[in-house]
Amino acid sequence: MKLRALSLAVALAASGQTFATETDTKAQLDALSKQLEALQAKIKQLETANEEQEEAIEATAEAVEKTSGLAEIVNKVHIGGYGELHYNNLDGSGGASDKDEIDFHRFVLMFGYDFTDNIRFFSELELEHALSGDDKPGEVELEQAYIDFDINDSVTARGGLFLLPIGILNETHEPATFYGVERNPVEKNIIPTTWWESGGGIYGEVAEGVRYDLYMHSGLKTSADKSYNIRSGRQKSANADADDFAYTAAIRYTAIPGLELGGSFQYQGDMTQSEDPEAGSAFMLEGHAAYQKGQFGLRALAAYWDLDGDGPADMGADEQFGFFVEPSWRFNEEFGIFARYNFWDNQAGESSIESEKKQYDLGVNYWPHAQVVLKADYQIQDNENGKEQDGFNLGIGYHF
Repeated sequence: MKLRALSLAVALAASGQTFATETDTKAQLDALSKQLEALQAKIKQLETANEEQEEAIEATAEAVEKTSGLAEIVNKVHIGGYGELHYNNLDGSGGASDKDEIDFHRFVLMFGYDFTDNIRFFSELELEHALSGDDKPGEVELEQAYIDFDINDSVTARGGLFLLPIGILNETHEPATFYGVERNPVEKNIIPTTWWESGGGIYGEVAEGVRYDLYMHSGLKTSADKSYNIRSGRQKSANADADDFAYTAAIRYTAIPGLELGGSFQYQGDMTQSEDPEAGSAFMLEGHAAYQKGQFGLRALAAYWDLDGDGPADMGADEQFGFFVEPSWRFNEEFGIFARYNFWDNQAGESSIESEKKQYDLGVNYWPHAQVVLKADYQIQDNENGKEQDGFNLGIGYHF
């Protein structure tokens, strides 16, 4: 009896111990299961976060790529411009009219784009006299729109609409780059600045500081009704007659610091585009010098036209000539003074017409910034026909 009781007690104890062990194991398995679920959830979170991070990295890479592309485009674009406001107060005599007016003479925007390192586009659009249109004093003009192609390091081909490489001001005429409110009358009336044509050619350097230009382009079209005046012959590439093309060659020497020497030649087979049998060919010669030594500066230019035919000869327009001399003194970066003597004659051939013109200019430039200028000058004219305008001019200009 005692033995049975003892056996029963041992069996119960063993059974209880087994039950306890199974219970602990189940608890441990439950705990492990929960930990596994937690780990799986954590892994899922990490996978989601990793995907989001990868998406963010891809988005950032795309944004950087787009920004880089935009920056590359921006670096290829070039924008500039210039403008000038004039006030003229001139007293007329000998039949010349008074002039008392203020005029935003020029507002110009420039745009360029580099297609490649060797192919470039440049353009220049100008509004003259603030307003254009019917019964308005001004006009909108496309002065330049050309493409340059670098053939090699020393030769570039150019095609399109461009300024001719003649004189001092025709290619470089931003207000802060020259003295006087108005552009000098010699380059205006004889060259005639500003002068642009459509065509093509090449330019480059034959040696360091020695540049050449060679172009074939549209030509002038003047007439007897305009006294074969050179400036009146500009067609500005606006449905321009192209029966007779023109040819321009220029050379410029800048190898010595502060010195520029230049010259140009132009030939045209018929100055009237074959519409006037009394007129014929024409050629032009121009030479100029610009020198800056310390505070002292000097500019000088001469230009001459020879027009063939009885028509120009009868009016004395077979020869047209002009020159100017302009010494200046730059006190510092801000102030400079100048004097200029101008002589020009658009009917300098043999004729009884009183056509010689002279103008004396004296003035000051003030540059508050290298690209901003305020100007004041006084002019006195001495014209052979007695029609003269004397007085003062004020101006403000900028370029960027």
